[in-house]
Amino acid sequence: MVTVGIDPHKHVHVAVAVGADGRRVSRPLTVKNDAAMIGVLLKWIRSVADGAPVTWAIEDGRGFARRLADGLLLAGHEVLWVPTRLMAAHRKLHAATGSKSDPIDAAAVAHAAIATPGLERHRIDVQVRELRVLVDLRADLVRRRTMVINQVKACTHLWLDHTPGDLTRAPGLASATTLLRASQMSGHVRRALAEMLSETAGLNQRIRDLETTIRDLVSPLAPALLEITGISHISAAVLLAEIGDITRFTTSAKLARYTGCAPIPVYSSDNQRHRLHRGGNRRLNSVLYTAAIVQKRFHPDAHELLARHEPTKGARGARRILQRHLIDVIHRAMTQDRASWKHHITQHQLAA
Repeated sequence: MVTVGIDPHKHVHVAVAVGADGRRVSRPLTVKNDAAMIGVLLKWIRSVADGAPVTWAIEDGRGFARRLADGLLLAGHEVLWVPTRLMAAHRKLHAATGSKSDPIDAAAVAHAAIATPGLERHRIDVQVRELRVLVDLRADLVRRRTMVINQVKACTHLWLDHTPGDLTRAPGLASATTLLRASQMSGHVRRALAEMLSETAGLNQRIRDLETTIRDLVSPLAPALLEITGISHISAAVLLAEIGDITRFTTSAKLARYTGCAPIPVYSSDNQRHRLHRGGNRRLNSVLYTAAIVQKRFHPDAHELLARHEPTKGARGARRILQRHLIDVIHRAMTQDRASWKHHITQHQLAA
């Protein structure tokens, strides 16, 4: 058995092959991150593995390594994702104190994969991949719109002694445009404000168009998920984009840990207690926070749960309990939705 650890980068990837005994079986290989990299890696590993089974372990930087992982999986190989923190722990364990390099990181990735059964396996879901692109684009556009709106509000406060209303909606934009036309100010400042308002209007339209497309893609993929109070089409899209195939989380407890909603044990001596988990996927954690706030206002059972726990846990503690409960509900809904999917999901089939 040979495990190949890969340290991914924007322009190159560094690979190190490690045997079952934890020793390197070849010199490190550096390949360019281009269309030919899969062929180069497969030719190299055939000469190294000598017919032994091969597992590819990649440090979890999917922005740089997604194309690599897709290519290896489509070539019939098993691909694992190794969290960066796990890699860093094995680098400290196996490397000389303080030493760090791309080959050392790649070897640490391989050691982490060997020592940690049950790491996430890469799989390809075409529909979720498309949805992920749209979700990321919408998030970028929303960030850009927020920046422009803040600039508009700062300028209008400085030059017009006025703070405009909601500029994400047509009435607020129309009111700000009318005020700008009626004001007396420098032509340069007027032009700058007019351009910012025009850009805001354009971003509003692009975001609305994206949300319509996302709604059309999400509706057939997550009917049960969308029935949950507090889960909008955008929230469901984020859940699908970040989680993908829910079957990779065999229990809701594992999903809770992934989202940062599972308390962390901090036992010492006879004092057994838990504290808030500040890690996890923060985008998913934000979706769950929003859903909990909505359920607090509109869902009677959630309101009753919060009222029951607030006297002992406080408002924040009770909300965290509600978020953990929501994980169970979301896991069941996504599992139900997954069972109805008709499209194919490419994944490595383990030998019997």
